[in-house]
Amino acid sequence: MPGFFFSHNNMTELNGKEDCKLAEGKVHKKKQKAFGTDLKSYLKCMVPHIESGIKTSSSRNVMLSAEEVIQWSQSLEKLLASQSGQGVFREFLKSEFSEENIEFWLACEDYKKTKSDHLHGKAERIYEEFVQSDAIKQINIDYQMREATAKKAQDPTLTSFDEAQKTVYILMERDSYPRFLKSKSYLNLLNQLQTNASK
Repeated sequence: MPGFFFSHNNMTELNGKEDCKLAEGKVHKKKQKAFGTDLKSYLKCMVPHIESGIKTSSSRNVMLSAEEVIQWSQSLEKLLASQSGQGVFREFLKSEFSEENIEFWLACEDYKKTKSDHLHGKAERIYEEFVQSDAIKQINIDYQMREATAKKAQDPTLTSFDEAQKTVYILMERDSYPRFLKSKSYLNLLNQLQTNASK
C-alpha cells in the first residue's frame, strides 16, 4: 500500500534542501496561517523520495498510511504514540506558538527512562527550560504546581515531573488536539494519503 516515509528520528530531517526550509521548523512568527503551506512544502520535498522509492539515510523508516493518520483522531495518546504523529502535531503547535507543550511532554517521557546517575542533570535542564518562571519555553502551569515541581526537581526521582506533565497533557488534549483534528493540515494529509491508497 502506498504511504509516506518519514525518518524515525526526526520528521523534519530533510538534508538541508533550500526549498524545504519552512518544513525544517523555521516557521515565521507573523505567518500564523502558513502552517498548511509549510506542511504542503514539506510533503512536496518528500514526494520525490517516495515516488522513486529512495529511502532516507536513516536505516529505520516509518511508513505513514491513511490508517495510521485515522488512528490519530481516536485519542491524543494514539497521536503521541506515533513518531510521525508527534512531528505533524508539533508543526501544528508551532503554528499556534505553543510547541513548548509537546516539547515538555516529550522531555518528560525521555526523563522517565533516565538512569539514576543522570537524573540531576536532566531534571535541572527540564526545570530551567520549561518550568522556572523566566524559562524560555515556559509551560502553562499554576504557581503552586510550579513551586511543587521546583522542589521535586531539586531532589529528583523518576516521577518528579509527573504532575506537571499530566497537566500539560490535559491542556493539549482539551485545547490544541481538537483544533488539530479540524485543521486543514490534518484533513489535507489524511485526504492525500487516502487518495494515494485508492490509486
